[in-house]
Amino acid sequence: MKKLTFLIFVLSIYSFAEAKVLKQSQPVTYTCVMHPEIHATKPGNCPKCGMTLIKEKPKTSVKKNLPKQDKIQYPKKDVITKDTISYSGKVEKTEPIKSNVTAKSDPPRTVRYDLYVRDTIVNFSGKEKRAIAVNGQIPMPTLTFTEGDIAEIYVHNELNEETSMHWHGLFLPNKEDGVPNLTQMPIKPHTTHKYTFPIIQSGTHWYHSHSGLQEQIGMYGSFIMNKRNEDPTFRKGIDDLPTVPVILSEWTDLKPENVHRMLHNATDWFAIKKGTTQSYAEAIRSGHFKTKVTNEWKRMNAMDVSDVYYEKFLINGKYESQLSQFKGGDKVRLRISNGGASSYFWLTYAGGKITVVANDGNDVEPVEVDRLIVAVSETYDIIVTIPADKTSYELLATPEDRTKSTSIYIGGGIKQLVSPLPKLKYFEGMKMMNGMMKMNGDLDDMGMQMSYNQMDMNVVMYPEITGEEMKVSDKMDNMKMTESDYDSNKLSDIVTLNYAMLKSPTKTNLPKDAPVKELKFELSGNMNRYVWSLDNKVVSETDKILIKKGENVRITLYNGSMMRHPMHLHGHDFRVLNGQGDYAPLKNIIDIMPMETDTIEFNANVDGDWFFHCHILYHM
Repeated sequence: MKKLTFLIFVLSIYSFAEAKVLKQSQPVTYTCVMHPEIHATKPGNCPKCGMTLIKEKPKTSVKKNLPKQDKIQYPKKDVITKDTISYSGKVEKTEPIKSNVTAKSDPPRTVRYDLYVRDTIVNFSGKEKRAIAVNGQIPMPTLTFTEGDIAEIYVHNELNEETSMHWHGLFLPNKEDGVPNLTQMPIKPHTTHKYTFPIIQSGTHWYHSHSGLQEQIGMYGSFIMNKRNEDPTFRKGIDDLPTVPVILSEWTDLKPENVHRMLHNATDWFAIKKGTTQSYAEAIRSGHFKTKVTNEWKRMNAMDVSDVYYEKFLINGKYESQLSQFKGGDKVRLRISNGGASSYFWLTYAGGKITVVANDGNDVEPVEVDRLIVAVSETYDIIVTIPADKTSYELLATPEDRTKSTSIYIGGGIKQLVSPLPKLKYFEGMKMMNGMMKMNGDLDDMGMQMSYNQMDMNVVMYPEITGEEMKVSDKMDNMKMTESDYDSNKLSDIVTLNYAMLKSPTKTNLPKDAPVKELKFELSGNMNRYVWSLDNKVVSETDKILIKKGENVRITLYNGSMMRHPMHLHGHDFRVLNGQGDYAPLKNIIDIMPMETDTIEFNANVDGDWFFHCHILYHM
């Protein structure tokens, strides 16, 4: 018995010593709770989502014949450590996400994310301001799935106010759409709400709060759905490229509620901050005194391009980002979402042409352009090429008012900048407005047929298209403009993307035997009161558009206001009838320019109440 006891004691000592040696011999590694495939030898931040890496537990043994996992679970509450986020102007490095395709034999997975919504303090502009962070970061974490997965997303509301989460552009059951008081009750403070839905599509999308003005202060993030490799639409050379999610946004030091109030009060404060007041002194200096007087006589406002002044514009939450791992000859696919509350962004690239391969999560035939404008809430997939080694090429995102910009540099080495967009010629825009506005306040389209962003009314203000500002004579001031005067692609060698250039690689026809319901709406509004409506009715006056399930719905939209309106349909894609016939592109956002008429159609194939609205946050 004593021998047996002694033997057990010796074996215990030996096992303990062996385990200790094994533990000491293993290197210390760090991983990310959001992306467990990351393994780093040093502490730092996750290259994919920016969260602080945590120390991995040492492995003491290797188990064989592990069962296949059918569930992936992402972060738990106890790993959230950031309460304050401070942003500087320094360049942040971003790692690409390689195209993640799933093998045909892989079973469907349940992919779980836990999102913890909490108040935080940020410093984008030198002033500390309140914001909302999710999992300790702004923007919210990039959520990545593969078609066929089951999404299981737990939203833990740690705020002292209600919240919600909308999955922009996704096909899902109506109750999971995330519109408070329409498809669900708001998520109450200090409660948890579970969203679950199958991933039945692929593409670049994003997600955001649909409660109040929370989107403006941090509640937006990328939502990426990859194709399976047996997908018949899989495109070699496009879908297998390394990809980087890019989300554009803006930051204001004002409380969003104050911004909203100031817009309703027709304040000039934002124009003063931008330096775009268009005073009489400026009019005289530029030879537009008569233009200014006519503008005042017709009781019109000064020319305005975007309504809100922002302190900073951001790419992935930073003023500048860097993709230094790419070298000359590499191609990279950028999955770009406009998560801005009210800003349109021009995209230009220092390395040459931009190839557009998808829009609103749907494939399009590749089209090369020099630049494109991304409407509020739109997404585009673009491919750019790095022309040479040891050079970092700038992708520049410039807001429509051209007051500031934000950049991401692709490649390593000396920075190659792209020419900044010149300041707008506001008095040329004012003159154009004077010619189109009748004395009774109605607009005169002068017989022009405008559609699908092919004619841009603002082109008269673009110096790179129409030349530098010139003093005008009375004769020139009274000249009538024609359609060709607003087509930027006919006026210069700069190729600008418009909706007529988008074509689906596959047929998108609706069911032929379905009944057709035709609807027509005019987008209207009052700029002074900052009230926006459909057919002069706000949502409180008429909040239902009655449609029967199974109908093919064709909607014609005319924009009778002088503001662009990015109209978004929840839960569906629609065909844009842009002249491509059977291959009309599919979208869920259509940007309708002033005086433009666009037609869209879709099959109402899902039950429920689906929101249809302008996506400019302050228009809702």
